[in-house]
Amino acid sequence: MIATAQNDMRIVVIPPKSREEIRQTERRLKVAAYCRVSTDQEEQESSYEAQISYYTEKIGNNADWQMAGIFADEGITGTQAKKRPEFLKMIRLCRQRKIDMILTKSLSRFARNTVDSLKYIRDLKALGIAVVFEKENINTLETDTEMMLTIMSCFAQAESESISKNVSWGIRQSFKNGNVPMQYARMLGYRKGDDDRPEIVPEEAEIVKEIYRFYLDGMSMNLIADRLNAKGLTTKGNGSPYRKAVIQRILTNEKYTGDALLQKTYVTDCITKKTRKNNGELPMYLVKNHHEPIISRADFNQVQEEMALGKAGDRR
Repeated sequence: MIATAQNDMRIVVIPPKSREEIRQTERRLKVAAYCRVSTDQEEQESSYEAQISYYTEKIGNNADWQMAGIFADEGITGTQAKKRPEFLKMIRLCRQRKIDMILTKSLSRFARNTVDSLKYIRDLKALGIAVVFEKENINTLETDTEMMLTIMSCFAQAESESISKNVSWGIRQSFKNGNVPMQYARMLGYRKGDDDRPEIVPEEAEIVKEIYRFYLDGMSMNLIADRLNAKGLTTKGNGSPYRKAVIQRILTNEKYTGDALLQKTYVTDCITKKTRKNNGELPMYLVKNHHEPIISRADFNQVQEEMALGKAGDRR
């Protein structure tokens, strides 16, 4: 056994490398850019092209960087990461080590949800991936920016909430003025006419009338759906088979009487976009005789009475 004297132990200090020395020994960083663009079609196109040009030039002009992609989502989806497919694609590539750094214009472009923002920044930091916010001049790997990011994320979220309130106010003012939104792509029986007013589609209107007639004759919603499917008919919009839920929506849609009840639901949280049925928390607006009816009010009311009184209990 060989003994080593304690006095022989010594510590050798290895000095840190300069930034230039580190840069010379490192591989080129794979740099991506993330942006959000306007939901207006023409503005979105020009904005997206401008940002591609800006980030392509910025990344290309740095000899230590290589392009890892430019990712963009529509601005309307900014409050929740799950509604931003390009953002999630970028995060997947980060976890696959295909991105080393992300450039983004500002914190509000990256996320307007404080929880989402901090979660992804922390996840990326743990992977050694920097997020650079150009407006705030923050690199998440260089300094302890947790408190600053939390504060700025809160401001960004507050901005989103303010925008959401303004949008909600605008929608309610539109309701007060009797402006009726019609979901033509999904609503059986109507299409937008040349005068931008609802116009009846005769062959679709016949299906609606048949559904009401079947129900008032005592047929269950499931059986009505089966009858329509047996004829080879499919739902408007996605062309899927008829189901009980679809039949129920048609049987409870007052727009088939030519009227429109507005603000039947409302958004309770601008971040989660969770909606709730309006049970009197907010005013509702009934616009009568807004468009040409397919179903008489008498037949519609009879259907609602049967549902409410439970007369149709076994055939729902």
